[in-house]
Amino acid sequence: MCGFAGEHRTDGREADDRAVARMAATMDDRGPDGQGLQTAPGVAMGHRRLRIIDLTDAGAQPMRRDDMLMVFNGCIYNYPELRRELISLGWTFTSTSDTEVIMVGWRQWGEDLLDRLQGMFAFALHDERTGRTTLVRDRLGIKPLYTAETPGGIRFASTLPALLAGGGVDTSIDTVALHHYLTFHSVVPAPRTIITGVRKVPPATITHIERDGTTTTRRWWSATWSRREDRSDWTSGDWVDATLDVMRRAVTRRLVADVPVGVLLSGGLDSSLVVGLLAEAGQTGLATFSVGFGAVRGEAGDEFEYSDVIAREFDTNHHQIRVPGQQTLDALTPTIAAMNEPMVSHDCVGFFLLSQEVAKNIKVVQSGQGADELFAGYHWYPPMAAVGPDQALATYRAAFFDRDHEDMADVVAPDHLLDHDASGQFVADHFAQPGADSALDRALRLDANVMLVDDPVKRVDSMTMAWGLEARVPFLDHEVVEFAASAPPELHLEDGGKGLLKAAGRKVIPNEVIDRPKGYFPVPALKYLEGDVLDHVRDALTNDAARSRGLFRREYVDRLSAAPNDDLTPLRGNRLWQLGLLELWLQTHGI
Repeated sequence: MCGFAGEHRTDGREADDRAVARMAATMDDRGPDGQGLQTAPGVAMGHRRLRIIDLTDAGAQPMRRDDMLMVFNGCIYNYPELRRELISLGWTFTSTSDTEVIMVGWRQWGEDLLDRLQGMFAFALHDERTGRTTLVRDRLGIKPLYTAETPGGIRFASTLPALLAGGGVDTSIDTVALHHYLTFHSVVPAPRTIITGVRKVPPATITHIERDGTTTTRRWWSATWSRREDRSDWTSGDWVDATLDVMRRAVTRRLVADVPVGVLLSGGLDSSLVVGLLAEAGQTGLATFSVGFGAVRGEAGDEFEYSDVIAREFDTNHHQIRVPGQQTLDALTPTIAAMNEPMVSHDCVGFFLLSQEVAKNIKVVQSGQGADELFAGYHWYPPMAAVGPDQALATYRAAFFDRDHEDMADVVAPDHLLDHDASGQFVADHFAQPGADSALDRALRLDANVMLVDDPVKRVDSMTMAWGLEARVPFLDHEVVEFAASAPPELHLEDGGKGLLKAAGRKVIPNEVIDRPKGYFPVPALKYLEGDVLDHVRDALTNDAARSRGLFRREYVDRLSAAPNDDLTPLRGNRLWQLGLLELWLQTHGI
């Protein structure tokens, strides 16, 4: 797990290694264990390393061999098997790193290597023989990869702020992205970002950049949300057993590391099942971590009652991290600075503070993100199962969208107002793609490929890597995704939602953790806008920078500010916080 940056020149000049050095320097937190900068004709690459696999300098990056230069962020869980296969084919290695396995595998198999990789990854590989630079992002977009076109070249980096540090980026607001942000529950789908001059490589995408700047892009993996003929005779018991089998493989393969691996334990079904399966596989003394915050207005800020149940059941080396209210508020500014893009969820602060403490004890953790999207745990899935394709968009919009397109004229200033419903059209187009049998399948596919990537997954990566902590997400194992997508929707919806996963969980973990009320990461001090946080948000929306930018209608901001906790989205998000967070993020990053 690391951070990287680079530049590919398209005008025949040498790459600006000083700009690349500035970009890489912004990612010291992602890779505190090593750094490097290398160049090739027309190319420069910089790297910050978090030592997880091959702790020696032989695994340092950028890595060069066989006329290739490469930087890599992530982990290839099956790299030992691939390494042995490549050795049997006659290849030799100078390190035990997964980075070198990718490079050798690329020479052996070319792009077909990607289908063999099990893991989370983003990498840039330059072939000095052809002058081509290739950018690749993993199947579910777990690892980030951003790009920016500058005069005479294309830059790339693991974070958006890194590209800003390189200079020469158009920092005007992308009006389509703004529309997505304000309507599509703050999700801005790839390839856009809120900044016009920065784009992100979509998940499961490979982009080739030729010496002259010609680019070709293709999607190299996709899952199908439909039923498989070879599973048509499976009983519900068969499906439960198969769920356990695929999850056992996912959690076990994520133990690959040359350092210990722990678990972020919330006390919910998802992370508890991860702990239970690891214990079942023979892991003893497993390090688990839970965080709690002070109560506000009588609302509890922790779920220790449930995480303690799992810690006792499996005799883990459990760490309870208690965060007082003032520390939560003090962490708001550095949390926003750690965001790759604006992220409105309050649990960003929770993950930021949890990661800060966890990183003092361990470098790698497994986490439970993705289960709700893949196994139908959200409340909008049952209504989707009750409608046909013609009602799919309206049903999904009513549950998930923060506001209608028609309301945008009251929110956004005329200079930034879009004249068409970009978010509605995006969802309609996604629903219309083949490969999803029902309206529910279409919603699950959309959430897995878009919402999951650009909300919870991006959030966890940004907050954990701010402290040099690698988070692995077994529910996003591509075999788990393909399996869950093939399951009958009625099994997913049983038992109040996530029925298939709950049935599997009952064979591993205590029922009291499964049958508890559904919870979310509670951060009460930020749920209610009041006191210093409210003042901070109001100032961000009314200061000189905000007035000069002129994103929002003044009367709309004034109305929200007058009653800051009264106007909530259908998903209970605070509308004033949504606006304020965007301005806070822009101002924090000097935009």
